[in-house]
Amino acid sequence: MRDILTVILAGGRGSRLEPLTRDRAKPAVPFGGLYRIIDFVLSNCLNSQMRRLLLLTQYKAQSLDRHINLAWRQYFCRELGEFVDVVPPQQRLAGDWYSGTADAVYQNIYAIERESPEEVMILAGDHIYKMNYGPMVEYHRQQGADITIGALRVGIEQARQFGVMQVDADQRVIGFEEKPQHPTPLPENPSLCLASMGIYVFNARFLYERLCADATQPGSNHDFGKDIIPRAIQDSVVCAYPFLDENRKMDAYWRDVGTIDAYYEASMDLISIDPQLNLYDDHWPMRAYQPNLPPPKFVFGSEGGSTRRGVAMDSMVCQGAIISGGEVARSIIGPGVRVNSYSSVQDSILFDDVCVGRRSQLRGVIIDKGVQIPPETSIGFDPELDAARGFQVTDSGLVVISRDHEITPQPSAVPAPKSTRIVRSTEQSAKELPID
Repeated sequence: MRDILTVILAGGRGSRLEPLTRDRAKPAVPFGGLYRIIDFVLSNCLNSQMRRLLLLTQYKAQSLDRHINLAWRQYFCRELGEFVDVVPPQQRLAGDWYSGTADAVYQNIYAIERESPEEVMILAGDHIYKMNYGPMVEYHRQQGADITIGALRVGIEQARQFGVMQVDADQRVIGFEEKPQHPTPLPENPSLCLASMGIYVFNARFLYERLCADATQPGSNHDFGKDIIPRAIQDSVVCAYPFLDENRKMDAYWRDVGTIDAYYEASMDLISIDPQLNLYDDHWPMRAYQPNLPPPKFVFGSEGGSTRRGVAMDSMVCQGAIISGGEVARSIIGPGVRVNSYSSVQDSILFDDVCVGRRSQLRGVIIDKGVQIPPETSIGFDPELDAARGFQVTDSGLVVISRDHEITPQPSAVPAPKSTRIVRSTEQSAKELPID
């Protein structure tokens, strides 16, 4: 893969993921406790032996830049021509920020040409999937294509969020619409469409020519899906490459976690008995920053008749977390989280260093980094109360608490959970020990 350069678009604002993107770019949003969204595409690159990477950033990139330094620099050897370079907007060709995906690449065309690649692979940095990019590059070369687009079958309703392609028998793209209101279905299955994954392989010289032409095109959005691809299919060889993932499941896994509900659904899948996304597969490892923290700890049992138990069920618990006499169920607990005595966390996602006070009750809540939940606080049981307290409440009832949100203590309206374990004694019946 020495002849190919990979450009990762990682400057997305992710407005539909607010407030999680209020202080960070979408690719820097935590996912699965330990990971960031960007880790999945970077792991794919590393596993595919693609080791020349340009990461184009723009919106609130400090968190992402720091993560790349901590987690990813160690895997690339500059002396061997390997690198992952974070490239903020240079404004070399214009005084404005990037106006579209194609403009982002165009404004950094000097950095691409400097590496003299034969092909340029362009990836979105905000999707969750496993893929070996090598076969797609080989397919591109075998087809003699100018552009090859990663393609995935999706339902009609979902297709409205993506670019939709029509192909001939040789997988050559003959039609392309970006986010159409009325997507064209597959001839063999009217309920499905062929959608673009936002993954492209370009012949480098062809890419330079098209970007330069688009930059001076009146009325252009300077976007790959809206401008570059639709024009290219009229006079060039554009092929579709069917998505083949490395997840080793019956169904291919690819997720755009661009909304709070989509993000939550993909996260909750991770804690199921047989998740659709397998993070425990040594065949295709997903890498992330490993903080220098001790293992998670669970303290206080129910011995002696106490109802205080430190326990987590059907959950993922990261390094440095302490479940101290509280109960966690169907949740993702990030590094350094504290869940204190007699508290309950259910169906929730807690980012790094969240602290849940005693006798607090959380259900269906996403909490950003460092938030302190006061003792005896109930969240996720009364949507109107949660909204009145400044939390974001989605239409589906999820509650999202932004980073550094100061929460006013509120009496819990939900009784503290009690242990289901019965302690039998020959002298007296089980009873709760005094609160310490």
